[in-house]
Amino acid sequence: MTLDVYLSIFTLMLFSLGINIFSLKMRIPYTVLLVIGGSLLVPLSKIEAFQFITSFQLTPELLFFVFLPILIFESAYNIKIRNIQENKFAISMLAIAGLLISTFFIGYVGQWAFALLGFDIPLLVTLLFGAIISATDPVAVLSLFKEYGAPRRLTLIFEGESLFNDGTAFAIFLVFLDIMLHGFHGATTVLQGLLAFFTMIIGGGLFGLLMGFLFSKLIEWVKGHEHLEITLTLLVAHFTFLLAELISEELVIGGYHIQISSIIATLVASIVMGNFGRYKMSTGVEEYMEKFWSYFAFLANSLVFVLMGLLFTSLSIAIHVAILPILIAILIVVLARAISVYCSIGFANLNRSEEDIPLNWQHLLSWGSLRGAIAVIMVMLIPDDLSLANWHYPFSIKEFITAITIGSIYFTLIIKATTIGKVIHWLNIDTLLPHEQMSYFKSKALIYQSLKARTKELFEQKYINEAQYNTLTAEHQALYDNICQLCHEKNKDPSHVVENMLRIYTLALQKSELKEIFRRDEINENIYKKNLLILETQIERVEQDRPQLESLNIYLDNWISKMNHFIKRTLSSSGLSATQELYLYYRTQYKLISKVVDDLAKIKNSPLIEIFDDPKAFQNVESIYQHLKDKTIQQMANEIKSNKELVDEMNLQSAQALLDISQADTLKDLHQYEIISSKLYVLLSKEFNKKND
Repeated sequence: MTLDVYLSIFTLMLFSLGINIFSLKMRIPYTVLLVIGGSLLVPLSKIEAFQFITSFQLTPELLFFVFLPILIFESAYNIKIRNIQENKFAISMLAIAGLLISTFFIGYVGQWAFALLGFDIPLLVTLLFGAIISATDPVAVLSLFKEYGAPRRLTLIFEGESLFNDGTAFAIFLVFLDIMLHGFHGATTVLQGLLAFFTMIIGGGLFGLLMGFLFSKLIEWVKGHEHLEITLTLLVAHFTFLLAELISEELVIGGYHIQISSIIATLVASIVMGNFGRYKMSTGVEEYMEKFWSYFAFLANSLVFVLMGLLFTSLSIAIHVAILPILIAILIVVLARAISVYCSIGFANLNRSEEDIPLNWQHLLSWGSLRGAIAVIMVMLIPDDLSLANWHYPFSIKEFITAITIGSIYFTLIIKATTIGKVIHWLNIDTLLPHEQMSYFKSKALIYQSLKARTKELFEQKYINEAQYNTLTAEHQALYDNICQLCHEKNKDPSHVVENMLRIYTLALQKSELKEIFRRDEINENIYKKNLLILETQIERVEQDRPQLESLNIYLDNWISKMNHFIKRTLSSSGLSATQELYLYYRTQYKLISKVVDDLAKIKNSPLIEIFDDPKAFQNVESIYQHLKDKTIQQMANEIKSNKELVDEMNLQSAQALLDISQADTLKDLHQYEIISSKLYVLLSKEFNKKND
């Protein structure tokens, strides 16, 4: 029997891989094909030779304690606190108020609608279903949003809502489930339910903060030992989740059983790791982490969605009985989502501290609300023998909720997921920004120019004859002329657009150089994060066509004027004095700006000049960066003049550290290219390490 289970697991993994390849070729969402494929596996499992396929089944424990922490961590690790902060009110309204609106709408309207069909479904059952189905699934939607060009802010709002409403939905689900198990006792039950809800949310958040910072500190202590770092990142999700569950079972204060949300705790811990802990990791580990967790999330989602299809086809409730309740449930869920979105966002738009969310975005948020793994996990946690005094059907409450839940999930995956692209286009959400439109034309022009040059090379190398060369060259020239004409017609202010494109390019250059400087340990985490924050803010402003490089000097001056005070107040743990921090900041700025100035000079003699071919725009950006460079040199000179000995000592230490890195890199290259043997590599490494110690 054990062999059948293992064979089932690996067969399902192989099946998921095949589905993934097929989805890429057919351009159909992966999750859609998984649930369909899972349903088709059932008749296959009836054949004696393939009966092992159904040996591995979803259990509440497997879903809850193994798969769920993986899915939460992978989704939350890459979300930035700054983006949550900028859209906190909209996300909060959707994740809390919107989810509550949806839950109670489904509960009350669902009971009324089922009664019209002749189904006497208790209110608690429909409320429980409302809590289960109201949480949106980011996994199924975000890839589609990115593929079809949804705006970055819209994607961030949806991702933030999806992450936080999982915890909110689960807290409400547990409250309703507890009432069904222990009965309703009027105001006492309501107060206990509200208290349980808030203690789960707040307690889970505080515990998640504690675990996130604790594991971040542990990673900092073992930095350089890659296997230990990876193990700690693997532990943080499951350890936080399990400890939160243990606390919820054991913690009693004043005779009241305190519960904290394991989902919220894991979510918050994961966000802390992604925004604080990732900078404590070794460079190699930090780069590997995203691939590492992406793979595990892919595996978990694949198995959950495939087994979802198996689960639906194995229900004991007859399809002719379930089909009408499923259709009604789908309609109610669609209406509930629309009402919750328009009400929540409408109220959020009244808050003038955040930019309004346009109506077409609200339409997409309403339609693009897919459901997935979290709903299945909650369904599986319903006890098989759950019943109520007025439940008189041959099928159980769990079977009924499972049928309408999976039916609703099927609808969102098969209908909504496959039409999101069309809806985005219909709502004009995928309209290119001016700099994107210019980039589109300019990139195609550059490609056609490169094709002309490559065609000439092929002719000179005797791959093609003269007639073929002339034909291909004329074809590429015609394409080039046509795209240049379109570019001219579509862009009324080309100089401004090219300047924005060049700004984004130079800021991206600085980000890349900044990461390399941090990798070489030339700067500490504080300076890295502050420079990164400035660059990311600038990029977003340019993308939104808001004033940027022209006011960059003001922005930078304001930031620098506050830098010294800020360091003294918050960065005393860095081990550097305020003077050292400030000088390192200037030196980092000098390196970043110098990188841009040098690269701008190279562009003039490279094919990229085809992209940035507006002299006015190019000269404007060049002059701004040259001014910044000169100003930074002066600021560094002032610091050196007033703190010469301290700066000289710090520069010497930095130079020695860079020489040590260069030495290690050279030795690694010698070994990689087999110029020296492994034996010599180990011997020389030990000698150099001993010398450095």
